[in-house]
Formats: sequence, structure tokens, C-alpha cells
Amino acid sequence: MTLLELEDVTASYGHAQVLHGISFRVGENAAAGILGANGAGKTTTLRAISGMVATGGKITYDGRDITGYRPDKVAALGIAHVPEGRGTLGDLSVRDNLRVGAYLRKDRKGVAADLDLCLDLFPNLRERIGSNASALSGGEQQMLAIARAIMAKPRLILLDEASLGLAPSTAQRVYQAIRRLRSEQGVAMVVVEQNAMLAFSVVDHAIVLETGKTSLSGSRDELMGLDEVRRAYLGG
Repeated sequence: MTLLELEDVTASYGHAQVLHGISFRVGENAAAGILGANGAGKTTTLRAISGMVATGGKITYDGRDITGYRPDKVAALGIAHVPEGRGTLGDLSVRDNLRVGAYLRKDRKGVAADLDLCLDLFPNLRERIGSNASALSGGEQQMLAIARAIMAKPRLILLDEASLGLAPSTAQRVYQAIRRLRSEQGVAMVVVEQNAMLAFSVVDHAIVLETGKTSLSGSRDELMGLDEVRRAYLGG
């Protein structure tokens, strides 16, 4: 079953059009990747889904046309966006950041269970539960941003450059948790990532963007087998 579908989606900032007809699908419990160089339109694609940029074409989520929805309405439908730059609330503790993620929920037992899940996925956060987010390392802040998204109990998570600025070992730990989240909780994902090896460790299929257009698309194995993908993204 298709959970998210983009059909000929365009997006603009003022008079500057950034996306020029992007189309892809994400199935229930599936994961799609978006690869591309800086400025290719990867982040804008996630912003289009979240309602953060002027958008044309059609975006369908769970059978509903959500094109043009406000970000708060998109979030209320079960789409969580982890933006590039993390966006944690520095003056709040780790615990309170996680509680903010669950602010729309009424199921107190479920919230408590998901808090335990987050601390199991990211043991560093358990150790820093009372610390202000501003005191965390970059890797811990990224873990907190993902955990806060989990607390919203989403059906779909949009991940924007989760490894950006992290040491390789820290990026591996973050993606290990992302893989666990998908396999154990069945959360669908759209993963924007410059480190293609990390992205391919999570996603089933991917598209490659060039200047706001889809230049390649296919399954993970198909794309990993292409010379141009290996040269550009896999160091081959």
C-alpha cells in the first residue's frame, strides 16, 4: 500500500523555482532515499511534503491530497520532519525536548513507552536526560532530534542529512538506531543523505536529483550497480 506519493511536484521560493516535477512513492513501512549534490533540491523536497514551501503538483498521504497543507496540519496527520541543523530546544532538558515531541498525544502510557524506546535506541540520551540540549555534543543533538520526532508517534519520518557534521563512528550509531526504528517499529521514511552508503543501509529505493529534476531512480541494488552512482556517491 502506498503511504506517500509525489506526482509532478514543483516548489518555489518567491519567483525562484527549485523543483521541476518530482515524482516518487513510499509504501507503508518502506523507506525511500533522495540523493544529490548540494543545491539539487533534496531539502526542498522534504519541505514541500511538510508544507513549508510554495508547492505545485500533487502530494498524497494515506489517500489524502495534502498539497498546500500548513506544517502543523501535516504534522498532525502523522508526518514528522527532522530538519538539517537538528532544531533542538537548547534551553530545555533532554527530557523536556522529548515531551515537546509528544505534545499532541493524549495516551500517557504510550508516551511513557515511547520515551523508554527512545532512550533504548539512544543510550547517550539516557545518560544526559536532565541536561539542557545546548550542552549536548553534535551527535547527541542529532539523536535528540530524531528521538523527539519518534515521540510524535509518526507513520512517516522525513530525515534531512542525519549524518551531517558527525564523526563517522557517531554517524554509524545514529543510522544503527534508524535501522532499528524501521525494522522494529515499522515507521516509513524518506531519507535525504549525502553519505549514500548510510542511506543505502536503510532505504529500499531512491531517486537522484540534479537541479531540481529526477535524473535517476530505482531500487537500492539497481542504483548501487550503476557506474555513475558509484563514482559520484560511493567512492567507486
